[in-house]
Amino acid sequence: MKYWNLKKINQSALDKTGIIPRSISKLFDKFKRELDPNAEIEALEEFKVSRYQTVASVKYLLFLFIIPILVNHLSKNFIFGPCVNYFWNQNERNIFLNESQEERAFAELQRFEEKIHFDIMIGKTQASSSFIINYEIKQKALEIASKYADESSSAVKNILADLLSVTIFITLLIINKRQFSILRSFINQLIYGLSDTAKAFLIILLTDMFVGFHSPHGWEIIIEVILRHCGLPESRDFIFVFISTFPVILDTIFKYWIFRYLNKISPSAVATYHNMNE
Repeated sequence: MKYWNLKKINQSALDKTGIIPRSISKLFDKFKRELDPNAEIEALEEFKVSRYQTVASVKYLLFLFIIPILVNHLSKNFIFGPCVNYFWNQNERNIFLNESQEERAFAELQRFEEKIHFDIMIGKTQASSSFIINYEIKQKALEIASKYADESSSAVKNILADLLSVTIFITLLIINKRQFSILRSFINQLIYGLSDTAKAFLIILLTDMFVGFHSPHGWEIIIEVILRHCGLPESRDFIFVFISTFPVILDTIFKYWIFRYLNKISPSAVATYHNMNE
C-alpha cells in the first residue's frame, strides 16, 4: 500500500503540463471518474494518498526546521561556547573583530562623556573633580569593552553553530530524498490548487515585499543584522551594492517564473496578476 502511495505521489510530483490547459483536462478527468463504476473506491484511495502525503509532509517539514535549530542551540551553548570562551579569554586584547565594532564602541563612549559634561553644565548633576569624572569614564570604557568582547566571541560561536546547522540541514535533505519528493509534491499541489486571485495576490505580496519600492530599507536592516550576527564589518559600500543588485536578480527570477511556468499552468492567474498590478 505504501509503495503504491509513494508511486502515485511521485507521479503527481513529476506531472508536466501538456498542450491542453490543466483546467480543461481536470474537467474531463472529473467526468470520467464520475462515470467510472469504481469511482467510490478510487476516491477513497485518493483520500488516503492525500492524507498520507499531508501527514508525511508536515512531519518532514517540522523535522527539517526543529533538528537544525536544536543542533544550533545545543552546539553553541555546550560545545562551541566553552571552547571559544576558553581560547578567547587567553588573550585579553581580543575585544573587536572589525572596525565597525570599534566605531560603535567609540561613539558610545563619546556619547557618555558628552552626557556627563552636559549634565554638569545645566546643573543636573553637581560638578565633580576631574579624578571622579575620569574614573566614571574609565568604568564606562571597561563596561563597553566587556560588552563588545562578548559580542565578538558570540559572533565566532554563531558562525560555527550556523555552519553545523546548515550541514545538518543539507544532510537531512540528501538522505531523505523520498520524503523531500513527497514534500515538494505537497507544496506544488498546495500552490497550484489556489484560486487565480489568491495566486496573483501572493505574487504581488512577495514581489512588493522583496523587490518593491520599500524593499531596500528592509534589505539594509537584514544585511546589517546578518553581518553583525557573524561579526563581519558593516561596510556601507557592500550593503549598497547588494541592495542595488540582489533585488533586481530576484525580480528577474520572478518574471521568468511567471513567463516560463505560471503562464502555461494558469494563464488566467497571470491576467489577474497584471490587472491587480495595474
